[in-house]
Parts: sequence; C-alpha cells; structure tokens
Amino acid sequence: MTRTVYVNGDYLPETEAKVSIFDRGFLMADAVYEVTSVLGGKLVDFAGHTARLQRSLSELEMVAPCTMDELLAIHRELVARNDLDEGGIYLQITRGAAEDRDFVWPDPEKVPAGIVLFTFAKPLVDNKTLDEGIKVISVEDQRWARRDIKTTQLLYPSFAKMQAKKAGAADAWLVEDGFVTEGSANNAYIVKDGVIITRQLSTEILHGITRAAILRFAREAQMQVEERPFTIAEAQAADEAFVTSATGFAQPVIAIDGATIGTGVPGTISKRLREIYTEEMRKAAI
Repeated sequence: MTRTVYVNGDYLPETEAKVSIFDRGFLMADAVYEVTSVLGGKLVDFAGHTARLQRSLSELEMVAPCTMDELLAIHRELVARNDLDEGGIYLQITRGAAEDRDFVWPDPEKVPAGIVLFTFAKPLVDNKTLDEGIKVISVEDQRWARRDIKTTQLLYPSFAKMQAKKAGAADAWLVEDGFVTEGSANNAYIVKDGVIITRQLSTEILHGITRAAILRFAREAQMQVEERPFTIAEAQAADEAFVTSATGFAQPVIAIDGATIGTGVPGTISKRLREIYTEEMRKAAI
C-alpha cells in the first residue's frame, strides 16, 4: 500500500512527494520536528507534542505554517487515509525555501515555512525488545548546546547510534563532563534501591514528552524520583535502567558498556511504568 503523505498543503502519494532543493531543512537542518505515537488509531499526548513544537519554533524564531487545530486535523486525516492503527506520525517544519542558499534567514512574510508529515506503522505495545531489553554503550556527547530544541540536526546522534550498532548494542548513552545526558533519541534513567534517577531538565537534554508523563505517573504511583545527573559507573551498579521515547514508551536497558545491569533482565519498575503509561495513554488518546 502506498502511503499518503502531507507536503506543504497537499495530501499526496509518497511516490509523488517533493520538496525544493533550496528548502533550508535540506540545506542547513534549519527545521524542527515531532513524532506523535498512534494507539488504536488515536494520537497519544498530542497536546504535549504541540506545546513542545511551539516552544521549538519560538526558540528558533520560526513561524508556524498553520494553527495547532489545523495540525490536529492533518494528523487525523493522515491516520484515516493510511488506516493507521498503531505506529506514529512524523512532522517536520522548516524555515522554508528561499530563492538561493544563504546563512541569513529569509523574511517569513515572503518565504512561507515548509511542512511535511508522514505516517509509519510500528508495534508499540507488543514489542520483543521490550520483553528482552536492550544493550547500550557510552559515547562522548558532541552535540550543539541547545538540545532542548527538537531540531533535525541529528548527524551526531546518528553517528552515536552507528557506533552502538558496530559494538553489537542497540543504542548509545551520551556522556558529557563525566555524566550521562541522554540516549541518542531518548531520555535515560536508572533505578537504585527503588529510586528512579534521571537528569534534570535544562538546555543539555531534550524535554521529553514521554519523560514528563512517565515521571508524573511514577510520582502518582508513590514511586520516588530524583532528578540529577548520574555517571556510567553509577548506572552499571544500578538495579535496573531504562529509556523513554514517544515510540519506545519505557524500554528496559539490561547492559551498559558490557556490564550487566541488575539481574540482566528487564526490571520491575520500568515494566510497571510501561504498563501504567500504556493504559493511561490509551484512555487519553484523541
């Protein structure tokens, strides 16, 4: 089945989708993005994703190409046209396509923002890696300083992911000044003596939408949460570890740099948090 995608105001077969070679998202990664999960044909935490999207646009002084209500309608139309039950929707907004390449931003009154959306099917609830857990390696964090803005500047996270693959691991945890910042495309956590530990929000990490929900559910379940940096050595000595992301929910980590975490199988806390998250998000999805 050929997917229907959305490009700059039009719904098109994916085989006919095109963007300008002068689009600044293509030339300079001058773009922001969001990935919204879909469960049972409904959007998960859409309000959280649009709030972060608006923040990213504001931080980069970009103009939204449509209202958030219009964006919701586009998401729902893509779900319907592609008969998507479980998976996600990728959204990217660029600063648009000027007449030529230039480091100076084009006037948004003259050059409209670009917008692209497409769906993807993926098992989110019944996923083998969630039962078995994943292995990660540590890699030096060499990204730019504004990681709180969800931009398409993903070359270094992609590099880190490939380093992990070459090492026989599924992902990489990025380390700066001796402390873990986050994963290549997720927020990182450890659990020690029943306490969930994760780095506090700042410009050094992405303000994960799933992170916010998971921590809220954890506190509501009377779990203890501590937001602070932690080291790889501390992680290796933890009882369990996990990562969170829009399409991974709460994914267990069973080894870091070859060191087994806890008993080497997914821990009870990450498993419980995933159950709670899945249940609550199904109820709240729109």
